[in-house]
Amino acid sequence: MNLWTLALADLRRHRLSNSLHLLLMALGVALIAALLLLASQIAGRFTRDARDVDLVLGAKGSPLQLILSTVYHLDIPTGNIPLDEARRWGSNAMVASAIPLSLGDNVRGFRIVGTTPAMIERYDARLASGRVWKAPMEAVIGADVAQAGLKDGANFVGAHGLTAGGHAHADHPYHVVGVLAPTHTVLDRLVLTSLESVWEIHAAHHHHDDGDHDDDDDDDDEGAAGADGYQPRQEITALLLKYRTPLAAVSLPRMINMQSKLQAASPAFETARLMQLMGLGFATLKALAGVLIAAATLSVFIALYTAMEARQYDLAVLRSFGASRWKLVALLWLQAMLLSGAGALLGLALGHAAVEALGLLSPKASGIKLTGLTAAPDEAWLLVLPLLVGTLAALLPAWRAYRNDPAVTLAQAH
Repeated sequence: MNLWTLALADLRRHRLSNSLHLLLMALGVALIAALLLLASQIAGRFTRDARDVDLVLGAKGSPLQLILSTVYHLDIPTGNIPLDEARRWGSNAMVASAIPLSLGDNVRGFRIVGTTPAMIERYDARLASGRVWKAPMEAVIGADVAQAGLKDGANFVGAHGLTAGGHAHADHPYHVVGVLAPTHTVLDRLVLTSLESVWEIHAAHHHHDDGDHDDDDDDDDEGAAGADGYQPRQEITALLLKYRTPLAAVSLPRMINMQSKLQAASPAFETARLMQLMGLGFATLKALAGVLIAAATLSVFIALYTAMEARQYDLAVLRSFGASRWKLVALLWLQAMLLSGAGALLGLALGHAAVEALGLLSPKASGIKLTGLTAAPDEAWLLVLPLLVGTLAALLPAWRAYRNDPAVTLAQAH
């Protein structure tokens, strides 16, 4: 007597109702699987992108906005800061390294970042082709930017603003001199160039905009050098600092915030706060998924219990042909396991497919790259779910089957 054959045959007899039970289980598992994938990939990406950045100096404003805009490149910067003041803090004895960033333009939605080659070294990135910039208006592009159409040796012009659609700086083209190999960090979607490139473009842009204004407006600018008599202020968007000692985390941020007009923000603290805020939404969705799985457990239980009531005669016949009480218990438990197991596997597939579709639909320049072609660390417990749900759903029906007297059932049938 093959229990698998009997279990599958009985499940096929009630295809519609069993399909609904299976689907309810699948929806709950899919929601949990998708949330686990999203949480693990977002947290992992934040950790990689904030590598070796202990503190960010920027303009006063929201510290979270400062971190999102300069470390993760997901927001608009809080403003610019004077380069000389930033350098003063960057040369502090408690600072091991300082990387300047200057933002303001984009190409096809990918941000153009004025910085130093230390930005590449920070991620241990290597060049897939070409070299690092050596002169203004030379650029090194990330792997995602290269996939979007820019290649080594190509020329392009930046557009004003950090999103596509701004005014193009057509008279100041960039030249791609290098392409970075994929790093699976924010570096993949950035265009890196020198600080001088950004200053040169915005100096020309400022000078062009001021052409129709009175000469009094020029009094606000520092210095007057060059053929056109204009020299831009040397400002940057932010300075990324790495501490020399752990003690710096206690004193340096407070010193900067109290003794300067700059703002010091910690990526670790702000990211934890952001994940906590996101966690509230994740917790709500997980609670909803828990309700769905509880409902699925109840529905499988009802299906088994009602089926057992209708099949008491069949079970009694099986007993009369030599099936033991425990064999009937195993049969009902196997049916519950097949239903919940199939629902869990379908749910895992749906959850991964949903995250993969979300990743394909989101623009590469928009931020975190999502994929369903991986597994979350906490996802393994979902494989235990069929065993738990199936066992809970089969407990009472199996107990009833174990206690029933086949002789009484057969006698009542006649």
